[in-house]
Amino acid sequence: MLCSTGNQRAQLEIYNRYYKAMYNTSLRIIRDTYKAEDIMQESFLTAFSKLELLKDKSVFGSWLKRIVVNNSIAEYNKTTKEGTIALDDVKYKVEDTIGLEEEDTQKDKVAYILKAIKQLKSNYSVGLTLHLIEGFDYEEIAGIMNISQGNCRTLISRAKESLRQKLSVSA
Repeated sequence: MLCSTGNQRAQLEIYNRYYKAMYNTSLRIIRDTYKAEDIMQESFLTAFSKLELLKDKSVFGSWLKRIVVNNSIAEYNKTTKEGTIALDDVKYKVEDTIGLEEEDTQKDKVAYILKAIKQLKSNYSVGLTLHLIEGFDYEEIAGIMNISQGNCRTLISRAKESLRQKLSVSA
């Protein structure tokens, strides 16, 4: 892989191939567009600088995704400890009519479900995102969230039930 030799053209090609997916992965976990972009950039830098550690280059995408998820979870935990709130979660008293129009016209079921997931308790939201959207299994999620596998199964089960209730109330 040319990226490991520092070839900027090769690194740019890899970046262009993966950046949207990695940004969206981070955004779903931390819910802050600016931090998600920073995490995505840092994750690429980490991946390119440690590329020699990757034995099987065919799994680069999943390896990069794991770096993004770990960095996002670390930022999420740091933000939670600091008690800060992402700007995306703040509801303003002055409403933007353009945003409302876009929201009213949005009828896509996936966007509706993702919005409902964001409204769940933060640990439910992160657990469901990792499990349902990112495809991690219980063992991996337990490791990422620093909880036991039993707690992870319970958390995801409760998160699914909470999501079902939110969706049935909204329907």
